[in-house]
Amino acid sequence: MFLEFKQQVTLILNDAMESLGYGTDDLNLEPSQHADIASRVAFRLASKLKQNPKDIAERIAAAVVIPDDSYVDSVEAVGPYLNLRANRRYLDETVSRIRSETDGFGGGFCEGRIIMEHTSANPNGPLHVGHIRNSVIGDTLTRILKRAGYDVDTHYYVNDMGRQIAIVSWALSHFEFDTSKKSDHSIADVYIKANAELEAHPEKVAEIDRLMQLVESGDEETMERFDKAVGFAVAGIKETLLKMNVAHDTFVNESGFVRSGAVSRIVDEIKATGRTEIDNGALVVDLLSYGFEKSLVIQRTDGTSLYTTRDLAYHEWKGEQAERVIDVLGADHKLISGQLKATLNAIGKPEPEVVIFEFVSLPEGSMSTRRGKFITADELFEQVGEQAFVEVDKRRPEMPDEFKKDVAATVGIGAVRYDIVKVSPEKSTVFNWKEALDFEKQGAPFIQYSHARACSILAKAKEEGLWNPATTIDPSVLVEDSEVTFIKKMAQFDNVLDQSARELKPHIFAIYARELADSFNQFYRFVPVISAEEESDRNSRLALVDCARIVLANALETLGIGAPESM
Repeated sequence: MFLEFKQQVTLILNDAMESLGYGTDDLNLEPSQHADIASRVAFRLASKLKQNPKDIAERIAAAVVIPDDSYVDSVEAVGPYLNLRANRRYLDETVSRIRSETDGFGGGFCEGRIIMEHTSANPNGPLHVGHIRNSVIGDTLTRILKRAGYDVDTHYYVNDMGRQIAIVSWALSHFEFDTSKKSDHSIADVYIKANAELEAHPEKVAEIDRLMQLVESGDEETMERFDKAVGFAVAGIKETLLKMNVAHDTFVNESGFVRSGAVSRIVDEIKATGRTEIDNGALVVDLLSYGFEKSLVIQRTDGTSLYTTRDLAYHEWKGEQAERVIDVLGADHKLISGQLKATLNAIGKPEPEVVIFEFVSLPEGSMSTRRGKFITADELFEQVGEQAFVEVDKRRPEMPDEFKKDVAATVGIGAVRYDIVKVSPEKSTVFNWKEALDFEKQGAPFIQYSHARACSILAKAKEEGLWNPATTIDPSVLVEDSEVTFIKKMAQFDNVLDQSARELKPHIFAIYARELADSFNQFYRFVPVISAEEESDRNSRLALVDCARIVLANALETLGIGAPESM
């Protein structure tokens, strides 16, 4: 709704400026605490026209003509600002549209195909806490972009032929694989043992180098060994991702680009730019003109390709499959992602949009799969689930254990996802599960509880014969401040979604979801609903509660968080 309002404001102000001979300009429209939307265009015009911005704003406001069918109620010049307010029709149609469009409300305004790559952790062990920020950011961005209207294909790029996989493959033939454990955990066990063995006996590293040469040359037996090792790890990783409510559409193996000849072709394309040279026997790309002093190695001295080389071939292929390619990568990939983009640019191929995130950690400190110093995502989810059960049991001791377990699982995963995604990707964060599960703080449990409260109110009203969703209501009676504020907050859904999608910042939407829940609770706190004296008031307020249920559910789904009907 807000996007339509914003579009109408744009047309009205541009018409006014053209009538004054100012032409059109960037209106700098943004929500304001002093109005429903404000424009700073007078500041921009002031430098161009060499006039006082306050005078310009007043002339524009006086020249505005508001059409009869507009959502705009008024335009006022306040100093150099133009403040615009929405009318009653905007509020009434917001309520009507939420109830008619339900789970489609606030989305579907974009189009185009996107390939989103996220997580892509090396298959040498289970996902740990350091990985899950990638998964949560990537999955939430995918959900935001899909709700906005894009056709999004999510990829997990599987490193199935690098040095770490060669070590895992070698480990499986030297150490016992524990079949009683989750497969990715057993892979980590043998990988850790193998690294310790290789450190103690450096001469055995030659066996790893030999495996890498064999797999690059297409040796079937070696490839099967690598596939088996990767298969064990990926099966366990998929299981963990599903616990987090994360699913990928496609798992793409990097080895496929070696086998298809795509890696050889892209090396030839890079050579044709004249940027390659031999440095200590390795083939490197000179990217100095792109601002990179360090050259990019694309072929080892023994002729084998690197992860980066295969990644270049993968990105060339992705660029042919979609209009946009988005990668979610950790801060340690900042340099290599920049070099990758520069190399693709040099050969005239589309560059990916890269979302760089800083790391999430636990109070215990940093993690390393190679040395076995990590807390797995599975362990974290188990701890959080147990604590969530305790919290649910405190609040609903009368309910059966099955109910408590179901709610605890939903609340626990929601708490993890929200606590991670609420922080801007470029900021590092420490995950504290005690704070994340605090029902009193405005995190995931608070938003989920707000949805459950809306469901409970409607269920009680229906039980007492006071609520029928098919009842025709009059939204114009919703005039209390808390009602109007809440309607406007729900109307903002599409605007926040649009901003999050454009800027690739999922935390913007996460913060909005919390504010939405808070606004609903403020409405319910200050205005009687079931106990309203007038039937028309009661029906319209119950309809507003129903709107809360719908929009909160939409927000939670967009965040990949469950929306329980009872907590």
